[in-house]
Formats: sequence, C-alpha cells, structure tokens
Amino acid sequence: MNDFDSPTTTILLLDSDRDSRATLRDALESAGYLVVSGADLGEALDRLADTPPDLLVIRPYINSMPGRVAADYLRTKQHGLPVLLVAGFLKDDRTNVQTALEDFETFPAPFSGAELVVKVRDILKTQPKTALLK
Repeated sequence: MNDFDSPTTTILLLDSDRDSRATLRDALESAGYLVVSGADLGEALDRLADTPPDLLVIRPYINSMPGRVAADYLRTKQHGLPVLLVAGFLKDDRTNVQTALEDFETFPAPFSGAELVVKVRDILKTQPKTALLK
C-alpha cells in the first residue's frame, strides 16, 4: 500500500449541496479514504482543526462564496494544502481564468466515482504532506 492510499489519508470535502456531498463522500470512502466534510467555510474550519487533511475537494461555489475564496482561506490555516475543484462546468469566467486556478487541480463533470478516485490518487501521489500553521 502506498502513502497516498493509506487509511490515514484524509480528504476534506467542502460542498454546500447535501446530495452532491454525499455522492462524492461515498465514492471517496469506498476507495478507503477518510473523508471529513462540511457544507460551509465554518464547518470546514472546524474539520480542519480536528483532522488535518491531505487534500481539499471543493465545489466552485459554497453557498454564495466562491470556492476559490474558501480554499485560499483554508490554505492560510494549512500551508500547501492541495485543492481539487470539482465542477459541473468550467465556462464561468471566475473559474476559467488560468491565473485564478494556477495552483488548483480541476475536474469537470460529469464524472464517475471511479474517475474521481483516479484523479484524487494522481494528485496525492505528486503532493507532499501538508502542515498546519500555528
């Protein structure tokens, strides 16, 4: 078993849609990842404090907040946290501008749970472990 597949690999899932969050969570947990999730930035901060994740999976918008803003804020709490933005579309100027996403991985929908797991494994293979800032 590799580090990126270990049972201690934790994914923070931030998605304000309950059904979407459950679907993504099920796919990741079935692959053996520990998934902690939240519906908004406050819940994500609580989860981050409890269990430092190895990857943040986030939607383009969390309620009315751009996912990029939420992810950037979470990265002030955990330096170097890799981010995977999963989206139904990437046509919106706010998510299509390369400079806005240069340090994020993106994964446009539709996708299967198996495809998501492959993408997550690819990201985790290339990312160093992150550290919480004190």
